[in-house]
Amino acid sequence: MGGAAITIALQQLKGFLGISNFTKKTDIVSVMQSVWGSAHHGWNWQTIVIGATFLAFLLFAKYIGKKNKKFFWVPAIAPLISVILSTFFVYITHAEKQGVQIVKHIEKGINPPSVNQIFFSGDNLLKGLRIGIVAGMIALTEAVAIGRTFASMKGYQIDGNKEMVALGAMNVVGSMTSCYVATGSFSRSAVNYMAGCETAVSNIVMSFVVFLTLQFITPLFEYTPNAILASIIISAVIGLIDYEAAILIWKIDKFDFVACMGAFFGVVFASVEKGLLIAVSISFSKILLQVTRPRTAILGRIPRTSVYRNIQQYPDASRAPGILIVRVDSAIYFSNSNYIKERILRWVTDEDEQLKEEYQPRIQTLIVETSPVTDIDTSGIHALEELYRSLQKREIQLGLANPGRVVIDKLHASGFANLIGEDKIFLTVADAVLTCSPKFVEEV
Repeated sequence: MGGAAITIALQQLKGFLGISNFTKKTDIVSVMQSVWGSAHHGWNWQTIVIGATFLAFLLFAKYIGKKNKKFFWVPAIAPLISVILSTFFVYITHAEKQGVQIVKHIEKGINPPSVNQIFFSGDNLLKGLRIGIVAGMIALTEAVAIGRTFASMKGYQIDGNKEMVALGAMNVVGSMTSCYVATGSFSRSAVNYMAGCETAVSNIVMSFVVFLTLQFITPLFEYTPNAILASIIISAVIGLIDYEAAILIWKIDKFDFVACMGAFFGVVFASVEKGLLIAVSISFSKILLQVTRPRTAILGRIPRTSVYRNIQQYPDASRAPGILIVRVDSAIYFSNSNYIKERILRWVTDEDEQLKEEYQPRIQTLIVETSPVTDIDTSGIHALEELYRSLQKREIQLGLANPGRVVIDKLHASGFANLIGEDKIFLTVADAVLTCSPKFVEEV
């Protein structure tokens, strides 16, 4: 969102600085090259004064609204006041003759019908389908991303299905009335948000006002400077650059921060589409990494309880001599079954070597805590069978603790439960330790 805000703000420099020949690219390098390339002959100081003055006014109005809730209406009405004052100023001074770019003449009325221009045959049909599918996917992605951002800021939920239906219906109707392909507008949503709009009624009011404007009062906007429109959008998107959220993401999850920065720099230096693609790719890589390399942990007993927890999280947890308790924190599928088997065997090898160095009793039983294992497939069961055979060669017994209903049903159906023995499947880790090593268990 921050990258899109910066991109939109940079695009407004054309109107803010009064540049005539401006790049159509959106990346920051092309925009800044266009801006600095026009510095000596393309900037208009009158336009800059108008834009900077009203931008300062809009930011000051926003500050007043945040500082005192009683003046919540100030930032809401500030854009309208800015448009009226700047238009009046340009009209009485004829600043357009000094190079200040204005909106100029706007055709009155709404778009004409275009139903008769829709064809479902011809050479352009397949090309239109391909472009429509790609444009639809990008439009939906952007709309949902923007909607979720504002939903999190306002504290409400959005329904992706309803968003799809709304976008589709809007564009179907729009195609019949000469409309441009529409999606969730970032700049307009930002202006709505900063103006304090709370419900969709604001869009109805806005549509009605736009309709009246197009029908009756478009001549009044002929002298509206482009700089004031740029200032309104810049003031709206500045508040969407949330660096504190980026810092929080860094503190919580470094991988999420990488995805965040990938999206940010992708949007700023390339485009919104490429930024989204980078973020999705990084997030998908994270999911694959978590699925293929799930976490495992060695458990120990919390003192004076029968509760077993990760010994890295609870250093005071004690371990029963001769028993190794390993917890698998993921479902066991074909994508991670071999890794889980190898990881458990590595735990066993490392623990055996450490116990041998300390002259402690060797591992006689391995207990796998399976309560976090929500599901298991055929590859996972084969991996458990291979684990069982490897442990048998080392004269180590295998036990399972607290398998879920789905898992235990599949273990029985595959015959694995009979392979290790029904007496090696326990309700809790404490029961497993008590059964496998009663002489080492302290009274709780």
